[in-house]
Amino acid sequence: LQLMTQDFALWLTGMGLEVPQVVWRDYLDPGIAMGFAGQLLASFGNVMANGFLILLTVIFILTEMGMFMRKIHAVANNAHLSEANMNRFIININHYMTIKGWISLATGACITLWLLILGVDYAVLWGVLAFLLNFIPNLGSIIAAVPAVLLALVQIGPGTAALAGTGYLLANIIMGNVIEPRFMGKGLDLSTLVVFLSLVFWGWTLGTVGMLLSIPLTMAVKIALESYDETRWIGVILSSGVPESSGKNLLPKAESEQKKSGA
Repeated sequence: LQLMTQDFALWLTGMGLEVPQVVWRDYLDPGIAMGFAGQLLASFGNVMANGFLILLTVIFILTEMGMFMRKIHAVANNAHLSEANMNRFIININHYMTIKGWISLATGACITLWLLILGVDYAVLWGVLAFLLNFIPNLGSIIAAVPAVLLALVQIGPGTAALAGTGYLLANIIMGNVIEPRFMGKGLDLSTLVVFLSLVFWGWTLGTVGMLLSIPLTMAVKIALESYDETRWIGVILSSGVPESSGKNLLPKAESEQKKSGA
């Protein structure tokens, strides 16, 4: 990368564009990109190390599910409503994880095949990375393309790097904007802004694992908010559209009565 940067600087000089060496040293340092790729792979090593703890947590959740439903019946004022919301949450999570898993698998397979055709080394590794990062909404597919495109640039050349980047772009456009909405539908019922903000929030609180689980965690919060009249309006704000009963007042009764008395 340093040699390619020097050749590019010489080419610019030959074209009459003199760039100070300070700019090349401070702002166009290839070591920054490689350091970013190394940190990215190291962070995923930590994720895999925590995978066993996550698996144990899931096992304990499954074993406690029956008792948890009885606890819901014991503490809730309206047990039928709470159980219906819990069933709705489980169905939505299963739907999301199943569709997202198959689409991520197809994305990783397409990326692996395309990089094999281009002759880029470690194509299977980049395909697995694309599969894992596809669970991170919006930013995952962009991050997955960085190390593979850099390797294609160093190993073969700018043309192959451009083709590799184009393959990533097409795969994510087709899978993310065409196939995924067709099968996912409106089952998530989360706005795009909420999806992005949940990615930032859960990533800040739980790290990389929180980014991978940002959508299921946000769906759980939304369903919990919709279960009570006092917080139902917050759940509506988090949704992707206006509910059918848009003319109905969703504010808590105390606030509604206060507004009426003030009017």
